[in-house]
Amino acid sequence: MKIKYAGPRPTISHHGIAFKDGKEDKYVYLMIGVQILKAIDKNYEEQKSYTYDVQTKRVDDETMLETIRKYESSIDKEVQEELDTYSQHIDDEIEQVRQSHTIKDIEKEIWINNIKIMKNYRLQRAVNKIYYMHCINNIKKVIVRENIKELITPFFEKYWHTLQTIQGKLENGLHSRGTDLKVFKDNNSDMMIKLTVE
Repeated sequence: MKIKYAGPRPTISHHGIAFKDGKEDKYVYLMIGVQILKAIDKNYEEQKSYTYDVQTKRVDDETMLETIRKYESSIDKEVQEELDTYSQHIDDEIEQVRQSHTIKDIEKEIWINNIKIMKNYRLQRAVNKIYYMHCINNIKKVIVRENIKELITPFFEKYWHTLQTIQGKLENGLHSRGTDLKVFKDNNSDMMIKLTVE
């Protein structure tokens, strides 16, 4: 099972294949999630906070996988099970098109072919999302275990999205925590994002 960039979410029909703006592949957020996970899992002396270091190096695909595997020994099996479910969902889509009474046979054929063409693309996006959500779950576990009170990152869209996902995970489920997410200027007047955890 590999992670790699796939692309934005496709819209598939008998008219063709298009890609949605703003529906980016979770791969682009996974790297930030893994960087945060690696950085926060340490022994804290006093200050229970994490500030993103702009010198942080990019993480290659294999390192991202190795990092997540350290937290979940059965991750590959779980990802495969979730991926099998999603693959079945795509097969069900094909069957729904076959059973449709509202479009012509030639349109059905085109639509089904478009779904088949994009199946591996969609499966790769699903793999990336599944690993991303497992990464976010592990970030929550570390935050709760270490009682981390704040995460600070630069104010860029990808960081904002990742911190929003972490915030949602922290506020829901077992060991939920209240949070606050805001933008502020640091001492250098740079825009930053702060996720505060109660």
